[in-house]
Amino acid sequence: MHQTLRASLWMIGTIVSFTFMAIAGRAVSLDLDTFEIMLYRSLIGIAIVLTVSSLAGTRRQIGVRKMGWHFLRNIFHFSGQNLWFYSITVIPLAQVFALEFTLPLWVMLMSPLILGERLTPSRALAAVAGFIGILIVTRPSPDTFHIGLVTAALAAIGFAGSAVFTRRLTRTEPITQILFWLTALQACFGLLCAGYDGDIALPSAENWPWVIVISCAGLVAHFCLTTALSLAPATVVMPIDFARLPVIAVVGMAVYQEALDPWVFVGAVIIFGSNYLNILHETRKLPVTKT
Repeated sequence: MHQTLRASLWMIGTIVSFTFMAIAGRAVSLDLDTFEIMLYRSLIGIAIVLTVSSLAGTRRQIGVRKMGWHFLRNIFHFSGQNLWFYSITVIPLAQVFALEFTLPLWVMLMSPLILGERLTPSRALAAVAGFIGILIVTRPSPDTFHIGLVTAALAAIGFAGSAVFTRRLTRTEPITQILFWLTALQACFGLLCAGYDGDIALPSAENWPWVIVISCAGLVAHFCLTTALSLAPATVVMPIDFARLPVIAVVGMAVYQEALDPWVFVGAVIIFGSNYLNILHETRKLPVTKT
């Protein structure tokens, strides 16, 4: 199987996991602030990573190499994730995900500088077409402005930085080490930010299952995303994430009675089409030259 197709399949796991995390994040948002959510999610994540890596025999891969890159990756991710958790509580899920999908544009701007990846015409076209689809979905105007739109857009920049630095780390570091420092550093950041006022709330008995879902879904999402980024360039992998838009639009309608705007599907058709053409171009086999 072609590496890009394998990366695409891993991204399906990312899409499903982030959808479950959005549902769980809304469920606990009344009792916990975003820093507390990140703290408990990361503490559970540490236990999961250590347990699974011990059973899989990969725990010895955890080390302190490339800590500067790990720190930068997790600063970007922690910022983006907190902004994302806030955004999903104040604006419709479809809007959050749509604005988050400016991420590939930021990835394409960052990748040549940090990764040295070439910005090919097909990748640029996919990003531009996807962004046009996003504008169709959101149709921004002064009358519809909300601070949640700003935080969702800023979250995309945080996630883009996280994706680029993850791609950089996968060149030399094992996935177990990347996931361990993801959870460990996020737990430290969460503890500092949640405890700055000396008051850290505990989840209620009803919310503990949701916190566990957030932690598990977050780890699975990052495992799938990290694996995908290890198989294909960031500028190819990240636009596939556009598929989350129609999925979350249906979830928002079914679970939260959010209006299902038909323009969401118009934008989604453009988004899917641009991604399909990009994947088709990336997986096209070069003709074999006989000598």
